[in-house]
Amino acid sequence: MSVSTPMLVTFVIYILGMVLIGFIAYRSTKNFDDYILGGRSLGSFVTALSAGASDMSGWLLMGLPGAIFLSGISESWIAIGLTIGAWLNWKIVAGRLRVQTEHHDNALTLPDFFTSRFEDKSKILRVISALVILIFFTIYCASGVVAGARLFESTFGMSYETALWAGAAATILYTLVGGFLAVSWTDTVQATLMIFALILTPVIVIVAVGGLDDSLAVIEAKSIENLNMLKGLNFVAVISLLGWGLGYFGQPHILARFMAADSHRSIRT
Repeated sequence: MSVSTPMLVTFVIYILGMVLIGFIAYRSTKNFDDYILGGRSLGSFVTALSAGASDMSGWLLMGLPGAIFLSGISESWIAIGLTIGAWLNWKIVAGRLRVQTEHHDNALTLPDFFTSRFEDKSKILRVISALVILIFFTIYCASGVVAGARLFESTFGMSYETALWAGAAATILYTLVGGFLAVSWTDTVQATLMIFALILTPVIVIVAVGGLDDSLAVIEAKSIENLNMLKGLNFVAVISLLGWGLGYFGQPHILARFMAADSHRSIRT
């Protein structure tokens, strides 16, 4: 697949745009608190969209559609569970965590918060939680970089290795330069793009096929079972898929957005 000029220009503009945001964030970063947690200055709009984009990137645009394409609409139980989990996380955890982390020695990280909240003089909680985040989040971040590289490879016709290095280099650069604000602001831009993609893609596909009825006919022709929400599932399997939503309560990149909100009122908004 050859790279057309418009696609190449789009790719370059995207990468440069992310890096530019990093340098803009650098100018707003005055001290260590700003670099680590954005000075707890995120408004409701940035808090919400950056939390959503940081969690729902690769799996939402590639993983979940792929699962539904292969197994049918029954895989939607994953999305239902995640929707419930996300709502409960905002409802139960977000506001309390925002208030408590500031109250307990203005904790900037979760290990700091655990140490202060539970008065752990031995620092065992700090070490264990930091190791858990370091080990498992490294794997999580790697999967995100791979997803981005596969997207660039299929969309822009780049080699996988080139896409991998370009995406990773841009991400490392704007994070290194702009810190937490850069990450949050770029996530907000990416979330906006994701929203438009998620809305427009199915609409364009339905129109291209000839309408909703024709689209359903295409799915039925492949397999009528693909429209069955319980295809191949029993009660335990449904609960298992819904259980994906439990992961929200411990994901550090989402919890960090809650901690960085400018107030608990922004969380409510």
